[in-house]
Amino acid sequence: MENKGLNKVGLIFEKINQKEVLTKAFNMSSNEIIQDILDSGLKGRGGAGFPTGLKWKYTAAEKEPEKYIVCNADEGEPGTFKDREILDKVAYKVYGGMAIAGKAVGAKNGIVYLRGEYRFLLPQLMKELESFHNIIEEIGFDFKIRYCLGSGAYICGEESALFESIQGDRGEPRNKPPYPTTSGVFGKPTSINNVETLVSTMMIILHGPGSYSQLGTKDSRGSKVFSVSGDTPTPGIFELELGMSVQEFVNEFGDGDTKAVQVGGASGFCVPRKKFQNTIIGFEGVPTGGSMKLFNSSRSMYNVLHNYLDFFAEESCGQCTPCRVGCQQLLKGVEKVKKGEVKSNYLNELVKLADTMKIASKCGLGQSVGNAFRTIVENFREEIIY
Repeated sequence: MENKGLNKVGLIFEKINQKEVLTKAFNMSSNEIIQDILDSGLKGRGGAGFPTGLKWKYTAAEKEPEKYIVCNADEGEPGTFKDREILDKVAYKVYGGMAIAGKAVGAKNGIVYLRGEYRFLLPQLMKELESFHNIIEEIGFDFKIRYCLGSGAYICGEESALFESIQGDRGEPRNKPPYPTTSGVFGKPTSINNVETLVSTMMIILHGPGSYSQLGTKDSRGSKVFSVSGDTPTPGIFELELGMSVQEFVNEFGDGDTKAVQVGGASGFCVPRKKFQNTIIGFEGVPTGGSMKLFNSSRSMYNVLHNYLDFFAEESCGQCTPCRVGCQQLLKGVEKVKKGEVKSNYLNELVKLADTMKIASKCGLGQSVGNAFRTIVENFREEIIY
């Protein structure tokens, strides 16, 4: 397995023989597959970074005979468009990863939860799915995949809200515990993985965990597909080795005047120029589901923050008070500061509110609002005050 280097597409889009990899996997035991994924060090590529092997291990340990593999292809994070490219180019590897996960945990059913705006991909996806089912049947493994379309709600990217949506209910997060590995979709043990995570598991089975774990760092093994946008001369999809500094990223994709990089979309972290050199892109630094947005000196960071807060206020499901009210108050608060209606030190109170939301909100939406809010306020305060 060759490391293609910075800004070179490598593993994820590598063409492979699907039947060959699946045959290899199905000749392995459940424990052998799970151990390979554990040994690879693969963590979820959706942004949360939970070890994939552990998720499969916990699901496999459940005695319930009916289990599910769910692929989260909702991709609603602003600035993220890499899953769309993966589904468009190598959907067969997503299906293969789901089948391997099914073999590992003892599941016979898979569901792809597809973002509603990606409906246009369905004709080709269904054609590849038919081919996949034929291959699975030839090999002699009982595993079926079906699609479920979302309706554009950002909250349904959260796993339990996604389950509710699949079941035909309003997409709202559940209380945890129980966790999906115990009670997921339809109340059954479920392993839910991101599109890219599932493709990575297929490549690990093909090349071996040792080869995969040589990429990246101790805490961030492997490669990652990034959606690069903003003030850059080279926007697009790039697969990079994890563990680079933000400075290295900017050297490759910046326009020579980059003042900030938003890592991880609206729910991620804003890294200012003074911190580029010492900030690692990875789970030991700033993790990302894939979105990398660059801003140069022509951009108002107040406008960036306002845009994010407006997005969160709109997309909050409204189920819990910290998020429902907190998002609205943060938005109104920065508007008042900008207009000079309150003193600039009011920003300190808003930061406290964002910190409270991180603790008190029910799901990842409200919990992550403070990431962008705090990092933009702390590093670009002069652009927000009147």
